Amino acid sequence: MLEIIRIPVLSDNYVWLVHEPQSKETMVVDPAVAEPVLAEAEKRGWTITQIWNTHWHPDHTGGNAEIKAATGCHITGPEAEQERIPTLDTLVKQGDTVKLGDVTAEVIDVPAHTAGHIAFHIASDSAAFVGDTLFAMSCGRLFEGTAAQMYDNMRKLEALPGSTQVYCAHEYTQSNGEYALVAEPDNQALQDRMTEVLAMRKRGEATVPTTIALERATNPFMRASSAEELSERRVAKDNF
Repeated sequence: MLEIIRIPVLSDNYVWLVHEPQSKETMVVDPAVAEPVLAEAEKRGWTITQIWNTHWHPDHTGGNAEIKAATGCHITGPEAEQERIPTLDTLVKQGDTVKLGDVTAEVIDVPAHTAGHIAFHIASDSAAFVGDTLFAMSCGRLFEGTAAQMYDNMRKLEALPGSTQVYCAHEYTQSNGEYALVAEPDNQALQDRMTEVLAMRKRGEATVPTTIALERATNPFMRASSAEELSERRVAKDNF
């Protein structure tokens, strides 16, 4: 059973520290910065052996070089973005697998936020690390891709088991939900979720991970009936 630790950094990023207790391997997903990640691992007596990157943006790769210099860790990331992530050791794409000890993750191509964005699905632990593709009640902005690509991404991710824990990279849930209520004002599950989210944020609690089942019920981008509707909702959210 993996131990997955949330490390809040910058203004609203989450870095995920993942420990596999049998092999004692420890992996970092999308380290925006190095210092708090190294400190958390040291506090727990864990040695970082790997970094997994979902995409090239600096708030997901900014800690790569410093963590690698401190630990000698191995860095895996998207083949399509190798020129933008110079610290990569292993390049992966759709259908490839990555291992942390005896635990295997499948790589899923999810382009749109960036051209080569990937996600990692660990079926054995019901976990998916999705970077900036899927958020609680939203999806990533279409910086380098199309609404059709993001619509396809939503189909890939919604096909995962409903119990899958979704580890996204930002605490955007409250603002996402505020727009979602405009997109689907009659969605009772969404209304109930927002009541809970507002209470959690008032208590200073994190709202992620989420689950695939929860996103199927309340995420207006996963629930969009077509790429065109997703595009309309993305434009509306960008200007909300």
